Amino acid sequence: MGQGGPGGPVPPWHGGQGGAVPPSHRSLARRLLAPVGTLAGVAAAFAYVGAVDPNEPGHYPVCPLLRFTGLYCPGCGGLRSAHAFVTGDLPAAVGANALAVAGYGLFAVVMTLWLIRAIRGVPMRLAIAPAWWWGIGAVLALFTLVRNLPFGSALAP
Repeated sequence: MGQGGPGGPVPPWHGGQGGAVPPSHRSLARRLLAPVGTLAGVAAAFAYVGAVDPNEPGHYPVCPLLRFTGLYCPGCGGLRSAHAFVTGDLPAAVGANALAVAGYGLFAVVMTLWLIRAIRGVPMRLAIAPAWWWGIGAVLALFTLVRNLPFGSALAP
């Protein structure tokens, strides 16, 4: 922090040491750089998967867990799901990997919030409590278990 006056320490962005600028004082273009860059990268990946069909053999590697054990991991069918989603076939996308489609929706919500907060100059911080991480792990484990059992074959890709 910078030298203090009668009011206490002066933040670095007010002429003190460090030269940091708070997010709300950065230019709009600079604030949008990270969320728009992330969105562009994800859009490019989806465009590639939409153009290069994962249903045709030889385009993508096989899931190692599936190859060596015959079990579907939580990500199995994710590329086929993304391809179907990009090409507008939502039932096929859900059939290939329902959890991935839920992830696309969650990603859209988080990206929207990030863009709105960037425009307003409010920093985006995702602090997820450990209980939520355990919950996410439990959902992934349950999804993996059910899709590999006979009664859960509807969740298999």
